Order: sequence, then C-alpha cells, then structure tokens
Amino acid sequence: MKLINYISIIAVPATILIILLYGIFEKKNVFDIFLKGANDGVKMVIKIFPTLVGLFLAIGALSSSGILDFIINIIKPILNIAKIPSEIMPLAILRPISGSGSIAVATDLMKKFGVDSLIGLMVGTIMGSTETTLYTIAVYTSSVNIKKIRFVLFAALTADLTGMIISVAICKTFLKNF
Repeated sequence: MKLINYISIIAVPATILIILLYGIFEKKNVFDIFLKGANDGVKMVIKIFPTLVGLFLAIGALSSSGILDFIINIIKPILNIAKIPSEIMPLAILRPISGSGSIAVATDLMKKFGVDSLIGLMVGTIMGSTETTLYTIAVYTSSVNIKKIRFVLFAALTADLTGMIISVAICKTFLKNF
C-alpha cells in the first residue's frame, strides 16, 4: 500500500520531468511547444463554448422542471418488477447528461442512505462504470465539426445502460448483506 501511495505522489511530477528531459534530449524548445498547445487549447474552448452553454441550459431546465420525477413515476412499475431501487433513477437518468449534476445527485443519495448502504454502493458503482455521454459526444463532435452522431450516440447510451444494469446486478449479487 505504501508503494502505491508513493507512486501516486510522484506520478505527475515524474511525468513532467520525463517530458522536459525528453524535450531537452531531442533539442526542442519545450516552453514554446507548451505555449502553442495552451494557445490551441484556448481556441478549442472558445470553439466549443456555445455547445457547453446550450448543454448546461438544458441540464438546468431538466433538473428544475420536475420531469425527472415524472419519468421515474412512469417507469416505477418496471423497476419494481426488475427489483431495481427507484432511488437511483435520478442518477441513472442524469449521468449520461451531466457530470456535475450526477455528482450532486450521487452525493445527495449517499448522504441520505449512507455510503456503505446497498444504494450507496450502487451509486458509487454506477458513477465508476458510466460516462457523461451526451456531454462527451457534444464536446468532441463539435470540436471536429461532426454532425451525424446517431450511431455513436446509440452505442454510447447502450454502454451506459449496460454499465448501470450490471452495476445494480453486481451490487445486489455480491453486496446483498449491506
């Protein structure tokens, strides 16, 4: 355990040092290359900013409109048959859309039920096995001007759904004593 702690402490500084030494060895101006990369990064942020604003506006409208509760009430009978706790559904719905929104929901669920409860463990597992799909697709496709995303979107949302279902199944199977 101490070895892992040591490695995690020195990982970032060691990586920076390796990059600097490689640049010096290859006789490249590392600082100028860094500045060019930072400049390109700022240009990319400016390019994707409208997409991010639209996405954050949609997330805010979804969260405050009460539509999440409406959707959960509609699918609650299916959840009861599948024995999936309806308490995790706000996270399951919000996770593909918003990282910060899903972290807020996950934090609330863990405060309410406890981190060591079955729901708390399911929440942690879902957070680790899924992605903020719509955000990621919006950012990456808008940065390279891709317009047709239906196949990527379908595959990514299917992967998220699979991650959520498997998370619940694993937690219910292996952590049922909680």
